[in-house]
Amino acid sequence: MPKIEETRAKYLQIAYHIRDQILRGDLRPGDEVPSERQLAADWGVSRPTAARSLETLRHQGLVDKRQGSGTYVRGLAVNRRGREVYGRAKRTGKIHTPGEYAVITSAGWLEAPDYVAESLNLAVGARAVHRRRVTKNDSGPITVSTSWFGPDVGDRAPKLRDPEWIQEGTLMYVENMTGRQGSYAEDRMCARLATEDEAAGLELAPGSAVLIVHHVVHDMKDHPLEFVEATYPPGHWAFEQGYPIG
Repeated sequence: MPKIEETRAKYLQIAYHIRDQILRGDLRPGDEVPSERQLAADWGVSRPTAARSLETLRHQGLVDKRQGSGTYVRGLAVNRRGREVYGRAKRTGKIHTPGEYAVITSAGWLEAPDYVAESLNLAVGARAVHRRRVTKNDSGPITVSTSWFGPDVGDRAPKLRDPEWIQEGTLMYVENMTGRQGSYAEDRMCARLATEDEAAGLELAPGSAVLIVHHVVHDMKDHPLEFVEATYPPGHWAFEQGYPIG
């Protein structure tokens, strides 16, 4: 018989909390993370438990320990996915980290591709609102993504059709305009060769391999609210939760 999982170990809860801060951009490369002593006090755990959480982060390649100094966030090539982007927007009201920005390259009504229509529960050939963007930081483009919304959302959230930047991000804006709240999301990932537009947007050589994520946000009634197709360059990691085996 299947068994309900036990509560995750305390050291993992601490490690994943700090990991999420790093992936959201709350902690930046070079920032010092809390010490064993501080973690033990903040979380009400023993020093060995706090030490194990920092060691877990080190094994994940997220931090480096400097002898006699402390533990610091490493410079990482990490794909920030929907979970981290939305988490930052909810906490700070801003979707981008310092030095990061988006250029909206296309916005408005289009006939939804079949896979988009299926994901949003629209009829084949239905019109939908799209927003295509290239997100960049100091090193150049880091992702090309297109958000799609059904016509009911497009009518009630007019900024989606305007190629201007929405500071709080499209999902929070849609939630505020429609009253529909995002409840959970599903991601599907695959690797393929970049299209001509994707390669140009990411400044890659034609035919480069890229990571594709299809991201669907569902509202509180389990209805699809947003579909996003995001394209990431090669050589960047996407972090996931650990899971038990056996």
